[in-house]
Amino acid sequence: MKIPFSPPYIDDSVIAEVTDSLRSGWITTGPKVKALEEEIRQLSGASEVLCVNSWTTGAIMTLRWLGVKADDEVIIPAYTYCATALAVLWAGAKPVMVDCNDDFNISVDAIRRAITPRTKVILPVDIAGWPCDYDAIMSMVSEPDIKAMFKPSSPIMERMGRITVINDSAHSIGSRYGGHHSGSQTDIAIFSLHAVKNVTTAEGGAICLNMPAPFDNSELYTQLRLMSLNCQTKDAFTKNKAGSWRYDIVGMGMKANMADVNAAIGLAQIRQYDRLLAERRRVFDAYDKAFSLLPWAITPPVRDERRETSYHVYALRIKDVTEDERDAIIAEIAKRDIAVNVHFVPLPMLTFFHSLGYDIKDFPQSYRNYAHEITLPCYPQLSDEAVEAVIQAVVDAYQTIKNNKYNHELS
Repeated sequence: MKIPFSPPYIDDSVIAEVTDSLRSGWITTGPKVKALEEEIRQLSGASEVLCVNSWTTGAIMTLRWLGVKADDEVIIPAYTYCATALAVLWAGAKPVMVDCNDDFNISVDAIRRAITPRTKVILPVDIAGWPCDYDAIMSMVSEPDIKAMFKPSSPIMERMGRITVINDSAHSIGSRYGGHHSGSQTDIAIFSLHAVKNVTTAEGGAICLNMPAPFDNSELYTQLRLMSLNCQTKDAFTKNKAGSWRYDIVGMGMKANMADVNAAIGLAQIRQYDRLLAERRRVFDAYDKAFSLLPWAITPPVRDERRETSYHVYALRIKDVTEDERDAIIAEIAKRDIAVNVHFVPLPMLTFFHSLGYDIKDFPQSYRNYAHEITLPCYPQLSDEAVEAVIQAVVDAYQTIKNNKYNHELS
């Protein structure tokens, strides 16, 4: 049975919504983007939502709006995808990497130890859709001693008066924290709407705005929307009307807008998201039921008294294996035409970041999580039969590699 890792969910409603966009004669930023923003706003509980063309662009634009400079520091986990760090670098600031917890997410204690007067932003990441400890992070940045250490380097930071928390929610649309969906717990949260995400627009992202007073999130939405369109005073939809050609450029903007034809895909998906999320939960729970019985398997976090995952991917860990053995298990699984993945190679292990001076030896938990992790497919289209095939393939692959090791040791 051939099982792909993460195909996009495309049904007749998605095709119909995209076709409607194509037939409308308007395929770039317009009414479907606005409708998707409203759907995400309602789901997340955010004050305002701006859709953009990728998570990465949204993060760069947000950091640039905040006014980060060359000596400013942004604290991120070492265990994340490269976009988290690259966005900081493209915005002109310095990523300060810290280690993670056993649950994959950034360590709050490590954040605290890393804060200096140069710290301007904390950028936690909801790995695999499991929410970070928002309460602890938001409480920490408001502590008198931490606020007293804060040195703003832009007028916006001065208005803020403390470290800004921008949550990398790339995986976590639909997850829950404290009885609410993620996207409203930090100053700003950014979802990814990339092709492999729970809700996709092929490529895209959504910036959730929850800035505290004295900021007005409606005004901020207008500012960032302008910034996402090269700071052009008329968007293409308005400028395209008869006699409405004249425009101005009022700042150093970016080309970051989402197109209607992309938004149409996400719009059709998010309108049925409760059902799609339930299907992901079905897959997740089947994995949990099977792997929780095996002494060598470490199942990922699912829910506790405050949190529930978005069921984005199933991050299984294998006890007492080396990185090479983990790789061999993946190779055995692949022999059955089943695609699995690893989330993630820690940033310090990647050539570019290692060349900047980051060393994986400084992040032992990140390495442990990585070396033992195999990401299993988890998506609505995955049948119960396919789920059982994945489970059996993992079990058989583990036994094959462990038996090979045992036989090698005896010889």
